[in-house]
Amino acid sequence: MPGSVTPPGGPRRQRAVGHSVLVGAGILLSRIFGLLRQRALSHYLGLSAQADAFTQAFRIPNILQNLLGEGVLSASFIPVYARLRAEGKDDEAERVASAVFGLLAVVTAGLVLIGVVAAGPITTLIAPGFHDAKRDLTVRLVRLLFPGAGVLVLSAWCLGVLNSHRRFLLSYSAPVAWNLAIILTLVLTAGGKDEDAIALAAALGSVMGSVLQLAVQVPAVLGLVRQFRPTIDAASSHVRTVLANTGPVVLGRGVVQISAYVDSIIASLLGNGPVAALQNAQVLYTLPVSLFGMSVSAAELPAMSSTIGNLEEIAAQLRARLSSGLSRIAFFVIPSAAAFLALGDVIAAALFQTGRFTSSDSTFVWIILAGSAVGLLAATMGRLYSSAYYALRDTRSPLRFAAIRVALNTALGLFAALALPRLLGIDPKWGAAGLTAAAGIAAWVEYLLLERGLRARLGETGIGVARLARLWGAALVGAGLGVGVQGILPVVHPMWRAVAVLLPFGMGYLTLTHLLGIPEARAMVSRVRNVPPG
Repeated sequence: MPGSVTPPGGPRRQRAVGHSVLVGAGILLSRIFGLLRQRALSHYLGLSAQADAFTQAFRIPNILQNLLGEGVLSASFIPVYARLRAEGKDDEAERVASAVFGLLAVVTAGLVLIGVVAAGPITTLIAPGFHDAKRDLTVRLVRLLFPGAGVLVLSAWCLGVLNSHRRFLLSYSAPVAWNLAIILTLVLTAGGKDEDAIALAAALGSVMGSVLQLAVQVPAVLGLVRQFRPTIDAASSHVRTVLANTGPVVLGRGVVQISAYVDSIIASLLGNGPVAALQNAQVLYTLPVSLFGMSVSAAELPAMSSTIGNLEEIAAQLRARLSSGLSRIAFFVIPSAAAFLALGDVIAAALFQTGRFTSSDSTFVWIILAGSAVGLLAATMGRLYSSAYYALRDTRSPLRFAAIRVALNTALGLFAALALPRLLGIDPKWGAAGLTAAAGIAAWVEYLLLERGLRARLGETGIGVARLARLWGAALVGAGLGVGVQGILPVVHPMWRAVAVLLPFGMGYLTLTHLLGIPEARAMVSRVRNVPPG
């Protein structure tokens, strides 16, 4: 019936879950190869000065992808493109896609050129703690990596088109090609080389992988955008809307990037190891963020952007989507945070402890990871709230909240990383854990601001306190089971230890949440039993 709102439990919810599963499957595949890539880097470089150099060098040009890539296109391009398609204006949508590609290519090429030419000063700014050979290697790596980062920006445009057409699996699994290129390069060329040569080989593999990641998406995109004709024409009102939305989003992403770069600058002052250790911890930390936060948010953004009707109908549909998405996110992210806090050493050892990466390195990564767990739930659910703002064509509110988050993160991070270790009389390198804990506190502040703003516009959203208490209770009991098993295990390979510890943790959490009536747990058990959920 016209004007009716589809119930949250109806076909629309099933499609949303199906789309988020596709996103999650693609992300899981790429993240598995990402873990293999990081394991290979850890094997050959450990937490050495060269590992720090490669990590920091990759982070510098990666600002292109962060500022102009997926996050910006998701917020500025997808809502306009998806709305045009929902209104049946496919030809105009294709013209907008072509113009956005052309403008993006020109801007990216200019920034890549600047990055290559100014690699030395940029490295001095971002890595002030790097000197002599370590700094020289970082500069060489930056010059190699900048062109690859530019290619990844164009790959993100492909992702925006594919997501708008609900082709989620290909768009999110494409990074497998990039990860695989680095892994194969290391395996085939690293034998017998010193650490400097290994880092340079990994950088060349990264550039080749960037080209492959773009190439695997191009055929599908050209099949969807049949009138693809790159231009730099911004005359269309829809293109101007994309550009107008891009400004605040770039500023918002830039503000967040300032926080990330402040963290990396501080880490560069803490000696050899903290920069690489932060990267290892980040690989683990971003796994649940990507699998559960990004998968739900990416699947929901085109759907929320395509919502039509009067204000009351749109608000009702967005509330339903938010509540459903937040519940799915919390079900998976809460046990992830508990595992990072209680069992992070087991996880880090299983994934990275090989070659030059030692057991003490695993412990160091665990402490940093525990700090990250503080804000894991807030950062993940905040992605979905930001998507709701973008669907409402509001890019400025997330920018304001991000600025507050960054200011708080910077102040807390400087104290926790530099001043607190001196006050406690501990090794300065442990300040890296203070950085991640400070970021977690700031993420909660941003999340609360995002939530409050949407409640004022849409009405009550979020997850009930009772459900959160049940999820956390089950996760902590599961973590206790894992710690208990770990205490009685003999000395075994880190991989087998992880299996023995994480299996009872996961089974305990799933069993308890099922008994406590959590819908997501019952749905999972029902799928395993191959019967409809009750």
